[in-house]
Order: sequence, then C-alpha cells, then structure tokens
Amino acid sequence: MQIGPYKLANNLIAAPMAGVTDRPFRMLCREMGAALAVSEMVTSQQQLWHTDKTRLRLDHSGEDEPVSVQIAGTEPLQMAQAAQFNVAHGAQIIDINMGCPAKKVCNVAAGSALMKDEKRVAAILQATVEAVDAPVTLKMRTGWDRQNRNALTIARIAEDCGVAALTVHGRTREDKYAGEAEYDTIAAVKSSVRIPVIANGDIDSPQKAREVLAHTQADALMIGRAAQGRPWIFREIHHFLQTGRPLPPPTADEIKSILLRHIKNLHNFYGEHKGVRIARKHIGWYCNQHAGARIFRHTVNQVEQAQQQLDLIEDFFQRLETDALRSDMEITGQTFKGGMAA
Repeated sequence: MQIGPYKLANNLIAAPMAGVTDRPFRMLCREMGAALAVSEMVTSQQQLWHTDKTRLRLDHSGEDEPVSVQIAGTEPLQMAQAAQFNVAHGAQIIDINMGCPAKKVCNVAAGSALMKDEKRVAAILQATVEAVDAPVTLKMRTGWDRQNRNALTIARIAEDCGVAALTVHGRTREDKYAGEAEYDTIAAVKSSVRIPVIANGDIDSPQKAREVLAHTQADALMIGRAAQGRPWIFREIHHFLQTGRPLPPPTADEIKSILLRHIKNLHNFYGEHKGVRIARKHIGWYCNQHAGARIFRHTVNQVEQAQQQLDLIEDFFQRLETDALRSDMEITGQTFKGGMAA
C-alpha cells in the first residue's frame, strides 16, 4: 500500500475518530500493527488553531512516519490554508473529512454533508492538493442517503483533482452508524479509479477483514470503532491475512499491561485533571467484556486522581486473575474426583 511517496508497512490503517485518535492512541495502534493512524480532525477555522484542543491535536512528538492529519471545513481557501498550517506543524499526509455524519459537523455543511455539493467538493480538493506538496487523501461515505449514493462520481472527481488515495465508509450519511455497512459501492469505486482505495466500516475481526478485502478488492482497510479498547486488532488481522491462522487472544495480564501504559500516556499527555477524565471511556472499552465490568466502570468513573485510577485497574485485573485461578482449581478438582471414581 502506497500513499504518495510513502510505502506503508502493511494495508491496515487506524481511522480518525474525534475524541479517540489522539497521539497516545495513534502511537499505540501503530505499535500494535497499524501501518498508519490518522489524527482527529483539525478545523479549518483559523480562529480555533490556537486553542488547547487544536494545540494537542497538532502534537506529533515521537510518532512514526508518515504522520497523517485530517482536516475539516467547507471553504476551499480555508482548507488549503489549513493543509499548509498542518504540514508546517509536522503533517506528511493531509486527509480531508467528507465522511463524518455528526450533526455539529454536517449542520455547517462540512463532513459528509459536502457530498451533496459536488462542485464544492471539486473546489476543495483542487485547492488543497495545489496548496501542499504532501499527498492529500479523502475520506467519504457512499453518499448522502440511499437514494443518492454518489461515491462513484466523487471518487472520479478526487482522482481528477490529484487526490492520492480514497477511503470509503460503507454507509451513507443518513445511515450514520446504524445497520450494516455495504461493500458493493466500495467495490464499484475500486474498479472505477486507478488510485488506492481503502475500505472502511464494520471491520471487526480478522475473518471480516479477509471477506471485505476479497469482496471489494480494496488496497487497504481502515478500522475505527473495533479498535476502541482492542488496539491489538491490527496485529490479529495482519497475522490472519498473512498466515490464515488466528492469533491467540491476549491474556488478561497482557491487556492489563497495555491498558496501564495507555492510561499513563493519557495522563502525561493531557495532564492529570483532563487525562483522568479522557481515560474513563478507554478503561470502559478495555474492560467491558470482562466479568464485573459494569460495577468497575461505575467505581473508576468516580475517581479524580491519576494514581487512584491506576490502582483500581490493578485491583480489577487482580480479581480477574484470582477468579480465573479459583475456577481452574474447581475444574481440576472435579476432574480429579471423576478420575478417582472411575
């Protein structure tokens, strides 16, 4: 998989997700096997570039290359300037957001709302591509609604404007995240353009990844929500695609280690006060498949200090380990008794 001059190590990409793909999460996804991790979207409104939120989104210290930053907006000149601003602050790939279905984005005609206005799409893409030497990519949906699936038209516009790669989420803006993603439109886009196409939407297992690649013939896969609390999904998918065999799931001890390191990095990146609050959702995602997760989430969401949060995580996984050991002992005891009786 290649984007402009950048040859990626594999064909797995972590999706940009507002409030999720900050620097600590991106670096973790890369460590866990993603070849690229796209940043949270940075607004094209210059008056917001110097806020604390944007300052943190511009922080790429220690990230592996290439650094990909998503920008969002509605005006061609502003988007071109935003691309230049982000390249000056370390971005090596500029991704344009025409895929976000959130109301606060679409209500100002940004994100997937742009797909309604194909002339504006062309103007934004042309202006952005011409503004920077870095490759420009586009993330979009299949269309505005199911009666207006125009991804094929926009894909051809993007190719004509010099966009280096396309990501297509297999839903319309109207669908948001409801129902199931469809991949026929992605396959049609792939067969109609010469630039790389990245499939996105509901890729939540190694088996699903293989099916989507086979169905769409896409060049790469972008994974978003399935990586929340499960960043090792990238290595699982990569191993399965390479060997056809599943990796064993991570042990509880490994999950604890990954989680603690992730949370400590959040504390360090945001500072204790903000870091503790941002960490809560991640802790919930990591732990929600384990016994006692609901009560644990309620408890951990009450604490305000970083060390308290870390201690509670340690205690939670210690209980899991104790419960698993007790269960193994009970099973072993039953087997032994059964053997003696026989």
